[in-house]
Amino acid sequence: MGKRILLFLLTNILVMTTILVVWSAIIYFTDWNLSFQTADGGISFGAIMLFSIIVGFSGSFISLAMSRWVAKMMMKVQVLDPNGNLSPTERSVVEKVHRLSRAAGLTHMPEVGIYQSSEVNAFATGPSKKRSLVAVSTGLLQAMDEDAVEGVIAHEVAHVANGDMVTMTLLQGIVNTFVVFLARIIAIVASRLVPEQYSFIVHFASIIVFQILFTILGSIVVNAYSRHREFHADRGGGDLAGNDKMAHALRSLKAHMERARIENDRTDDSAVATMKINGKRKSNLFSTHPDIDERIARLEAR
Repeated sequence: MGKRILLFLLTNILVMTTILVVWSAIIYFTDWNLSFQTADGGISFGAIMLFSIIVGFSGSFISLAMSRWVAKMMMKVQVLDPNGNLSPTERSVVEKVHRLSRAAGLTHMPEVGIYQSSEVNAFATGPSKKRSLVAVSTGLLQAMDEDAVEGVIAHEVAHVANGDMVTMTLLQGIVNTFVVFLARIIAIVASRLVPEQYSFIVHFASIIVFQILFTILGSIVVNAYSRHREFHADRGGGDLAGNDKMAHALRSLKAHMERARIENDRTDDSAVATMKINGKRKSNLFSTHPDIDERIARLEAR
């Protein structure tokens, strides 16, 4: 889930920034009263909240609608045609995704793709269960055995079946709303503390700075939800492929993480930061994934 969350958040930030720039340009170059201040110089909290809800959820839902396209473009995913001339490996991936998707009760099969990368990774994304994508890296297919690959794919299919991208979008929309609202309130107050000729610049700069700051703080909430959904997807993957295959997949990922750290001789986790599981030994507030040992322990305790 980590990679699709990253793509989703980046798109969300770009959409919200575009809306902010366009809105600020309208205020600056027109005489429209769009600054959310009342006639007597007060702050129109109701208008700001309405604007924040519109912008917050617009950014989130536009990001969701673009998620599959953005993933294909950024990751250079090669979509596999089930009826095309596929290699045995490609055919095996498609069959696994379709078989597990049917077992999960999906009526529309996800698109299946492979992208060229040495990382041991896979992800699922898409605006709905009917328009989803499950993609695996060539590194994963080369490094893992069939049971581990099936466990990873089962985990991704579980994300799709659980509708995690939609619920993530709703949560992100709420976070966005508070980010926009608080940033604009602070920006209005800050613009009143400087001479009038500097008020617009201070107002605009304050929105940018505090929107970034509150977005970072809001990511703590989003990432906490992501960690919760990872446990849920592990359980779903265990139900679809079997707990033994799901646990085996996690142990294989852990082994590759350790090997990558040793081979790269690094103290940080940059070599494995893009892996499907979290690159750090221990989870923290900004981790999209919980500690892998805890995930394995929970599966084995079922």
